[in-house]
Amino acid sequence: MTLTKAPFVFVRHAQSVYNKSGLIGGFTDSQLSEEGVLQAQKASCIVSGVEWSAVCTSTLKRTQETASYLLPDYQHNAYEGLNERNWGDLEGASILQQTPYELTPPNGEPWPDFEMRVVKALNTILSQHEWPLIIAHSGVYRVLNNIINGTPYCPRVGNVTPITFNPDQEGFGWSVSPYKGKVK
Repeated sequence: MTLTKAPFVFVRHAQSVYNKSGLIGGFTDSQLSEEGVLQAQKASCIVSGVEWSAVCTSTLKRTQETASYLLPDYQHNAYEGLNERNWGDLEGASILQQTPYELTPPNGEPWPDFEMRVVKALNTILSQHEWPLIIAHSGVYRVLNNIINGTPYCPRVGNVTPITFNPDQEGFGWSVSPYKGKVK
């Protein structure tokens, strides 16, 4: 699978109620915690003042609420393909019970299906928008890491921590770095 070579900024949603409780959220439509609302409001200054070609979220509340606090004047486009992985019977369980990514959780979504769904959504966005802000989930970030670095195993991206993804000049790899406030 390949990712369309176009620049974008990725943001993991703010802290959800499930995050705060140390639970696997996955497809569960958990809203932001009070701390999450504050995180998103505080991070607004980092991403505001930029001419985003689109603000894209998953269809889950935690990403849509994050978008509304980050950029209240922007309409956001929801993509079901950006939803977090369906963890099946592990939804709502302690994060300590999470299985390795390459294993399919009981009644859950297989990693290859999840990865294909996410990459398809990302490629749709990247083919239609010159400089999008994508607000999604840690699992989506792990898909990006797997596509770029060959493994889904990486440190969990922080809540509301913007990351810039730029294809390198030769078009073979990617530069991934903290977002510094590039204005398009």
